[in-house]
Amino acid sequence: MTTTSPAEPDGAPRIAVLDILRGLAILGILFMNVADMGGSIVAASFDVRHLGWSWADRVAWWLREVLVGGTARAMLELLFGAGMVILTDRADRLMDDRAVRRSYGSRNLVLFAFGLIHVFVLLWPGDILHTYAIAATIAVLFRRQTARALIAIGFACALWQLTISGIAYQQSQAERAEAALVATKRDAGTALTPADRRIAALAIERQRAAAVVRADTRAEIAREDEARTGSVATWARAAWRYFVDLQRDGIEALFVWQSASVMLIGAALFKLGILQGGRSRRWYVAAMMAGYALGLALRIVGAAETIAPDDAPRTIWATYEIARLATALGHLALVNLLVSTATGARLLRPFAAAGRAALTIYIAQTLICLWILFPPFALGWYGRLGWAQLMLVAFAVDLLLLLAAIVWFRRFAIAPIEWAWRSLVETRPLPWR
Repeated sequence: MTTTSPAEPDGAPRIAVLDILRGLAILGILFMNVADMGGSIVAASFDVRHLGWSWADRVAWWLREVLVGGTARAMLELLFGAGMVILTDRADRLMDDRAVRRSYGSRNLVLFAFGLIHVFVLLWPGDILHTYAIAATIAVLFRRQTARALIAIGFACALWQLTISGIAYQQSQAERAEAALVATKRDAGTALTPADRRIAALAIERQRAAAVVRADTRAEIAREDEARTGSVATWARAAWRYFVDLQRDGIEALFVWQSASVMLIGAALFKLGILQGGRSRRWYVAAMMAGYALGLALRIVGAAETIAPDDAPRTIWATYEIARLATALGHLALVNLLVSTATGARLLRPFAAAGRAALTIYIAQTLICLWILFPPFALGWYGRLGWAQLMLVAFAVDLLLLLAAIVWFRRFAIAPIEWAWRSLVETRPLPWR
């Protein structure tokens, strides 16, 4: 199913399987975002049990964490890289390289503005639009590299994360082993050397620091809960403060690097024909098995570490990027296998509508969740739903938006937010039908 469907009103071509992948990814995003929309963002990184831990909650959390966590975002980044190649290759036939980069940059500038509106007006601090706009502006500088070079550059972030976090993990393990040995010697009545006493003192200091962090985090969670169940003003300030904290702590810079890296890998996979179904069924079967064998194994280990009751060092941050990329490879291989069959193509075809309306669906998810379901002035469900209930909410919202997209494209050629974005880029109103 690699056929190109009729172009968008601005002339951009549509490739069916890419639309299906994009549709699945944008719908999958809500299963990650809904927890932070319906519960404390701070608590989510402190203890996943904050939303409830019944058997249904545990099943819902495990499925979300292993199958979707980080992977839906990786799929969107891969597809963004493919879109970069499609758009710039088309522009290359009409203008020189500098003009192409300027044109693509203006497209991303409008997307960046949309992202800031998403953050400061719609009050979603977890926005990815502004991040992707910055990342794509960087990634386009490498667009003329070979597929092999793009993959090598793209994996730089994953290898950096693996190396730095791997070193930190080894150091933490060594420190814990040293502290345990000293404790054993002390319990046995053996005299401690000056070096032993230093190790014991450092272990106590680390425990004290961890206790302070836990206390500060609990206080921050309480403040967030109070703000997000108060008024529109307190809710808005909480959202803005969290977004500013991401910038101050440098987390945004890491997100940009991650996104740009995966976009380059996506550009390479498109050039190699992998994303759009250009390889044999045997190739996709092998890719699916390899991707899932590595990715799901790492994600299961990471999930088990996340819910472990102790404070032992975790491997999850070292392997996170590799795990989400490998799982994303498994997903895209599976989709390409399915769409190559009549039954699979028929089942997945409706998701192409969601892919064509990905930006509109992304904004609609925020409007429904943050302005109807969870805000203090509407239904006020914030903090009231467990993991299983939140996953059901995400499923219901996605189903509603998928059906709306299918109905919309029976009459119109472009989704509303996509129309606004591309009309601003083209500096002219594009036709709707």
